[in-house]
Amino acid sequence: MQKRKLGNSNLEVSALGLGCMGMSSVYGPAGDKQEMIALIRAAVERGVTLFDTAEAYGPFTNEELVGEALAPVRDQVVIATKFGWDIDPVTAARSGGLNSRPEHIKQVAEASLKRLRTDVIDLFFQHRVDPNVPIEEVAGAVKDLIQAGKVKHFGLSEAGAQTIRRAHAVQPVTAVQSEHSLWTRDPETEVLPTCEELGIGFVAFSPLGVGFLTGKIDTNTTFQSTDFRNISPRFTPENRKANQALVELLSKIAEQKGATPAQIALAWLLAQKPWIVPIPGTTKLHRLEENIRAINIELTPDDLREIQGAAAKIQVQGARLPEAALKLTGR
Repeated sequence: MQKRKLGNSNLEVSALGLGCMGMSSVYGPAGDKQEMIALIRAAVERGVTLFDTAEAYGPFTNEELVGEALAPVRDQVVIATKFGWDIDPVTAARSGGLNSRPEHIKQVAEASLKRLRTDVIDLFFQHRVDPNVPIEEVAGAVKDLIQAGKVKHFGLSEAGAQTIRRAHAVQPVTAVQSEHSLWTRDPETEVLPTCEELGIGFVAFSPLGVGFLTGKIDTNTTFQSTDFRNISPRFTPENRKANQALVELLSKIAEQKGATPAQIALAWLLAQKPWIVPIPGTTKLHRLEENIRAINIELTPDDLREIQGAAAKIQVQGARLPEAALKLTGR
């Protein structure tokens, strides 16, 4: 497995990480716990070292799963988790509101450490920017946790360029995490240039377009009742039909390379910058192995120009998130 450094930090991780959210929530019912533990450990055996979770996934159950799975190999892996939502610690009910008050961040850190069965969080992301708390106070709270030895690195998720700069001035930001793929290219305008300038790594979630870029989803695909794609504008039948053009582009390149569309989508992301680390999620071993093989696919400058030129002519239809969720991004 190739390694990558997240920006100028000394945090080295596998070139592909594993997003663990879907094992517990968002894409339908949670997976079987023992099967998911086996999958996480299979990822470790194959060289994956970055595992991404959050208190909000479940809530709480995903951190517990990741903690149990990685306890035997804790010294070999990097665990990223997140704070920033108002979640009742007893009932695990989410108010839907944000909460990045410094005292709350510290409470979340203590609870996450217990669930993750560890004494330090490797990478602690603010899950969404809280407009009610100055980002300097958030960065200061994480700085305190770093000085106390409870957190190693500070990250921001779905933050805008100015917020990243302000946070970085208080406590160096190791990584920014946002959605990035051939069908979600918003970070390329301001966020990625800001990361490059400041020496910050970038963790790309949903690098396979929430499964769409694998080519396994069409207008006839149905999702479980609790799958968020049922309410995602980009997944309406008419938008799925229009967005197939992107899958056809990936399939064409995949055929030339003896690869799958998913592997080309990941290889394209890996080729963008040496400090970008995609974290595709899966609940299936064969998909994990397919994703990992993307690391060995070399896209030439000509390949990349061809993809860029063809993708520029494709207008992806539908917002990537429902309107209420979109309002929480890019602040």
